[in-house]
Parts: sequence; structure tokens; C-alpha cells
Amino acid sequence: MEVKSVAKFQRLSPYKGRLVADMIRGRQVSDALGVLQFTPKKGAKMMRKVLSSAVANAEQRSGVNVDELYVKVVMVDEGPTLKRIMLRAQGRVNRILKRTCHITIVLDER
Repeated sequence: MEVKSVAKFQRLSPYKGRLVADMIRGRQVSDALGVLQFTPKKGAKMMRKVLSSAVANAEQRSGVNVDELYVKVVMVDEGPTLKRIMLRAQGRVNRILKRTCHITIVLDER
């Protein structure tokens, strides 16, 4: 039985989030939590919270063995981009793009 958890509008670029997502895809939940705990990236902390939420969602359902769960799907989709400007010399401006992402984790039993 699939269990899903989503975190939307996270202040992390999708590219950097996908680097972390590739490390946990297909792993057991306990292994994935261990990997995320010792990964020194900003996305690892966000991914860990979403994974913990998915495990908590699984515990609420009857008939789901939490020890048999594995990470079936990890998607890091692009969210809306915050556009800002930085003033430069001689009246020019540079554009700053503050990217966001939506993190989706689906767990399933083996």
C-alpha cells in the first residue's frame, strides 16, 4: 500500500534537491533516514522531514508494516520562482532568481 507525503514551496533549487533525492531513491526507510542524517546539504534536512512525515502517515494506516517500507518514488519538481533585482553600477540592475521546489516522497511495502 502506497503512502505519500508532499512539501511544497521549499526554498531550494530543484537541481540541488534532485542531487539528494538520487541518494535515497529505492532504499529502505531506515537506510534513507541514516543517509540523510549524515549528508551535509540543505536539501537533506528538508528531505528528511518529508520522509519522516511519510512514515508517520504510514503509521496512521492499518495494515501497513513500517519496517518493510522502502522509498518508491522521490520527485523534486520546480515551483514558482521569486524574482528579485540587485542594483549595479551606472544605473543597471541584475536579476536574482530565488528558485523553489515541491518535494514528493512515495513509500511502499516490499
